[in-house]
Amino acid sequence: MNWIKNFLKPKIKSLFKKKSSELEESLWITCVDCKALIMKDEFKDNLFVCPKCNSHRAKVEPRDRFSMFFDNNHYEILDPPIALNDDPLNFKAKKNYKDQLKEARRKTNQSDSILVAHGKLEGMKVTCAAMSFSFIGGSLSINSGHAFVEGAAYAIKNKTPFIVFSASGGARMQESLLALSQMTRTTLAVSELKRNNIPYIVVLTHPTSGGVTASFASLGDISIGEPGATVGFAGARVIKDTVRETLPKSFQETEWHLEHSGMIDMVVERKYLRSTIIKLLQILLKKKETQAISDSGDVDNEINTKTFKNQSA
Repeated sequence: MNWIKNFLKPKIKSLFKKKSSELEESLWITCVDCKALIMKDEFKDNLFVCPKCNSHRAKVEPRDRFSMFFDNNHYEILDPPIALNDDPLNFKAKKNYKDQLKEARRKTNQSDSILVAHGKLEGMKVTCAAMSFSFIGGSLSINSGHAFVEGAAYAIKNKTPFIVFSASGGARMQESLLALSQMTRTTLAVSELKRNNIPYIVVLTHPTSGGVTASFASLGDISIGEPGATVGFAGARVIKDTVRETLPKSFQETEWHLEHSGMIDMVVERKYLRSTIIKLLQILLKKKETQAISDSGDVDNEINTKTFKNQSA
């Protein structure tokens, strides 16, 4: 009797519990804000926005971003450059950094936290980078820095706008100063985009913080925030302990930035995000085209003036 009670019954219960949890995990997802259970298919059809509380704070993977963003879900991912040594500092903690990388790559099916793709948006050729928070907190590393720089270079070479969806906890501590140096590299890449008159739009998603906020995520020609996304450099608790003041409840959320900091130009719900970016690019590209024609006219006038002077002489 003791054998049945102590071993067999718990074993049977654990088997049923395991099957039940696997079924629940495969069919349902829990909203990060209102904690409502949502069918995964319904959640995906609603662009990963909670249909009950309209929360936009669930993590969205890069391939899902691309599927929502590009025309007819058609895009091509650029091969990301990979450093010869993934773990230059041979970093060891509770878990070895190499093991963390292997696990993150298996989980996300990508080489690092930034994935770059190109395709068409309402017929316009665009290059797009998206960050995966599931990849070690979306942290900025040597490889993700390489990916961003290559994405910017591709946009410049092919004269396409560059759109970035940020989601990060900051620079990757396992790579120390080598990760921090990517802030400079990505900033220089953005500078090259601007020097070549390439439109650069950043969509700040939940959460965007640390070295990513302090570099390429804050340098967009236009900065768009998703509703309720937390955007900042240091965390609210750190700031509160530093200034020793009570912070507003919505502190560092995109709506707060829009009203108080000037860091964000607009807050746009995900269902309107694609159409908003299309309109912005149409305006920016038309302005660029008009500017090119104007510059060409100035050159022609200069040539005509010189010709007239030479004939007079």
